[in-house]
Amino acid sequence: MFEKLNMQSKALTQHQIEQLATLFPNVITEVADGHGGLKKAVDFTLLQQELSDVLVDGVKERYQLMWPGKRQAILTANEQINKTLRPVKEDSVDWDTTKNIYIEGDNLEALKLLQASYMNKVKCIYIDPPYNTSNNFIYYDTFKQDAEEYLVESGQKSELGEKYRPNLETNGRFHSDWLSMMYPRLKLARNLLRDDGVIFISIDDHEVDNLTKMCSEIFGEQNFVGNVIWQRAFSPKNDAKYFSASHDFILVYAKDIEMFKIGKLERTEEANSRYKNPDNDPRGPWGSGDLSVKTYSVKYDYPIYTPSGRVVNPPHGSCWRVSKEKFKELVEDNRIWFGEDGSNVPRLKRFLSEVQDRIIPTTIWFYDEVGHNQEGRQEVKKIFDDRGYFDGPKPVRLISKILRIANCSNEDVILDFFSGSATTAHAVMQLNAEDGGNRQYIMVQLPEITKKESEAHKAGYKNICEIGKERIRRAAKKIKEETNAEIDYGFRVFRVDSSNMKDVFYTPQELVQRDLLDLTTNIKEDRTGDDLLIQVLLDWGLELSLPLSTTTIDGFEIHTVAGNLLVACFDTNIAESVIEKIAALKPERALFCDSSFANDAAKLNVTELFKRISPDTEIKVI
Repeated sequence: MFEKLNMQSKALTQHQIEQLATLFPNVITEVADGHGGLKKAVDFTLLQQELSDVLVDGVKERYQLMWPGKRQAILTANEQINKTLRPVKEDSVDWDTTKNIYIEGDNLEALKLLQASYMNKVKCIYIDPPYNTSNNFIYYDTFKQDAEEYLVESGQKSELGEKYRPNLETNGRFHSDWLSMMYPRLKLARNLLRDDGVIFISIDDHEVDNLTKMCSEIFGEQNFVGNVIWQRAFSPKNDAKYFSASHDFILVYAKDIEMFKIGKLERTEEANSRYKNPDNDPRGPWGSGDLSVKTYSVKYDYPIYTPSGRVVNPPHGSCWRVSKEKFKELVEDNRIWFGEDGSNVPRLKRFLSEVQDRIIPTTIWFYDEVGHNQEGRQEVKKIFDDRGYFDGPKPVRLISKILRIANCSNEDVILDFFSGSATTAHAVMQLNAEDGGNRQYIMVQLPEITKKESEAHKAGYKNICEIGKERIRRAAKKIKEETNAEIDYGFRVFRVDSSNMKDVFYTPQELVQRDLLDLTTNIKEDRTGDDLLIQVLLDWGLELSLPLSTTTIDGFEIHTVAGNLLVACFDTNIAESVIEKIAALKPERALFCDSSFANDAAKLNVTELFKRISPDTEIKVI
């Protein structure tokens, strides 16, 4: 009859198995699925052999990053969840028109829910994950081992409970917990990046080494773009035990290094000031460059006579970068500088008027260029009437530079799944206001409870999400007042929650009469049509930013997505006249509930109506 929507997060394991089958169909086998059926699986021994040019005879040592719990972390990334996103219209701004998204909830679950709708669609990801500096850890995923299991597996205790070494907290679990938290999130994040996409990750000294190895494994070592050093502090801390740390790192990886095109930056006044005009050349200011190169060629190895009569040869093992004939042309065109007295080693003149309009970014970012931690804190305080509601926010200038280097433009999507105070959303709006862009953001933040003694809690902000959303509202107002730019200042709020569908996976003997009455509908009683529509978008792989509208036809509530991309009605016993009117809209997709039809005859009638009026419509039910 009608195909049913799955209404669960994307089954990544099966999706990856299907992709693998296109390359190695012989390694695909079948195993029991635990419900009396079969499912596809991989013969890993055979796959190892397919990828090896020698006989595989067991596990061999190899270079890799390994920690207790890694295999479970990989499995966790692929596990399905029975969750959804529920709309929170009362917290949203410009719900009907905005394309920006704010998600409250565990980012691991949010990333899973976004897989179908945003796979290969995100241009840039920036994250500032919790630094591994204490054992007060927020993200306790269900796959984490208990302490005793960990101590045995990591070799810190024998199976009899004997301790092998002291100072357990610093001997591995500390790093393993953090790595197990980050691995599945980065693995899922990679799926969302476009082929020309890029990810920026802020990190400090504690985990930069492990994070680099992890990213090289997930994104590919060949896709490493750079490791930026950001001067986050402008004054030393005299109470530091050894060194006063003044920097953080920003690791940068591309989805595909061949596809990623780095954004060059506007020339600064400082860069232009390096160009002078000591000989009053009519072509204007110029700088000089080395005329020698280390790639030796006999043709380019010749003596040069300076105007003062001095003979100059290229450095040992080097040669000049131009031929003797070309050098003569450059001298005649006054493009060679021999110094003010005409006796210096010749240098090639490069005129400011001829250099590129933009410059390639460097890997050292000073605070006077992109801001420092105190600047980020002051930005938040200014927005919240001089109250510091958030610790350690990144400055807007830092994120703006990242977005420029990522080459974000037009309607590119920027994702931050450790959103915090929502600096990334602020930066996206600021950049759009400056250049008239339409960049869109997706923010994800765990609703971490604010401490009761904090200023934020006393001011009524019960969790970090409330601070982040209010910052976006206030930053939007400020930007609009200062620039009068007509950009998207709104955002749709969604909250990670349990599925809208009841758990109906019972065997007959487990059901009682009360359960049978309760299962007359498979939809939870407290869920609305808006709730169902959002879960359908996620299941069908449609973006959460698409235009949504709700109307009534003959008393029945009708939901439409992007015109006729999708038309849905979740009411019961829908009149045939309403079905005809829905079909007359010629939607690409139509969706109903099982309970929308009295019986199978009614379902068959709907099929015939669509065949006659809109034969190309894809029809599904929940």
